[in-house]
Amino acid sequence: MNIVYPDYPFQSHFFSRGKYRIHFVDEGHGDVIVMVHGNPTWSFYYRRLITLLAQNHRVIVIDHLGCGLSDKPQDYNYCLQNHINNLDALLTHLDIQLFSLVVHDWGGAIGMGVAAKRTASLQKAMVLNTAAFRSRRIPFRISVCRWPLIGEVLVRAFNGFARPAVWMAVTKKLEKNTASAYLAPYDSWQNRVAVSAFVRDIPLTPHHPSYQTLVDVENGLEKFQKAGLPLLICWGGKDFCFNRHFYDEWCQRFPQAETHYYPEGGHYILEDAFEQIAPLALRFFGSEG
Repeated sequence: MNIVYPDYPFQSHFFSRGKYRIHFVDEGHGDVIVMVHGNPTWSFYYRRLITLLAQNHRVIVIDHLGCGLSDKPQDYNYCLQNHINNLDALLTHLDIQLFSLVVHDWGGAIGMGVAAKRTASLQKAMVLNTAAFRSRRIPFRISVCRWPLIGEVLVRAFNGFARPAVWMAVTKKLEKNTASAYLAPYDSWQNRVAVSAFVRDIPLTPHHPSYQTLVDVENGLEKFQKAGLPLLICWGGKDFCFNRHFYDEWCQRFPQAETHYYPEGGHYILEDAFEQIAPLALRFFGSEG
């Protein structure tokens, strides 16, 4: 049965990574903007921003392997480095030489990780409630989802991560069909494999397998800061995970950034404050593409 996702009229594209297919959106023409989602969302999170910016730009949005409409292998190593490699492979597949970024949640580390490998390629970046640097801060409700055995059962059997997000990550109640669209790709134990893996892959300490990858991403930020990378930061102030501490860190690292803080916005800031953010995005990326 075909599912109709509200405000998501985009043609599906796929490319192969070994035996797996990764889904992506590729809309519009002009300068390239790459949008990178986090956990537990998918390209649907960017639907209205895609429509807005694709009028004058080419907008590319990946569904990470295990997420959205991409394949969801059960035996894959869903680590930060592999997500970076997959996005980098997509840009190579599409022969993208120059691009700007929009990043949210895990998309910050993944997107900036790709940019660190292509330092001469990144033109601008828009940052939405995310991180691309080390931190030991983690809410208890997320740390529970990392507990051995219990965490996986909570996330995969009871949908205890993706389902609560449709109300905990917003301050404006989502329409029923919008909330359903967020959850549709994650409708079973098997289909929540990456949702659970993302939570376990948060590198809090140096012994974590993804810690050095995150250090490399962070080192890339230093290069972009020194180069004066144009940065637009739009932040929801009621995010219980990426809270004011992370916003302040971005502002400190990129003092030249244009910043907009929405005290009543939640983690899914494009749901809570899209009307305010839309004109900022149009101006920042340029209306001519």
